[in-house]
Amino acid sequence: MSSSYTRGKDLAEGSSRSPSRDQPPSRYESQKRRDWNTFNHYLKNQRPPIPLPHCHTNHVLEFLRYLDQFGKTKVHLLGCMFYGQPDPPAPCTCPLRQAWGSLDALIGRLRAAYEENGGSSETNPFASIGIRVYLREVKECQAKARGIAYKKKQKKLANSPSKGDHDYASSPGFLTFS
Repeated sequence: MSSSYTRGKDLAEGSSRSPSRDQPPSRYESQKRRDWNTFNHYLKNQRPPIPLPHCHTNHVLEFLRYLDQFGKTKVHLLGCMFYGQPDPPAPCTCPLRQAWGSLDALIGRLRAAYEENGGSSETNPFASIGIRVYLREVKECQAKARGIAYKKKQKKLANSPSKGDHDYASSPGFLTFS
């Protein structure tokens, strides 16, 4: 198979790969393609099937709830005796769900894939306010269930240090060795 045929095929299929490279897609691009195919498969399996142009926020929310059955994150329910404990001492019957971070990353990839596959940013169901609200609620719920208070980031004040004056040693994630 000629290289020009492959590049033309990639462009015709809507690939975001550069036509001048013959390297495999990045991990992100591969995951985005898998996520996009999974979502389209989900829409086709609905009764009746939902054409992509008719997809809206409620379909995306239903898809996210559907994915919860495959989650691996224990989310304690309000009545559970381990609710609010970061490290419960024993197992419980609370459900496994998709972690907030996984859902947030998934929505980011699907939002990009939607537009790369011909959808407009104005009609992107993955970019709707309803999706942002849902993700925020999942984040808050999961944080409370684990006993970790969710706090909004504080806006920086006008007299806060500039980027050059940042104290890296006090930053979260900065490693110090003794």
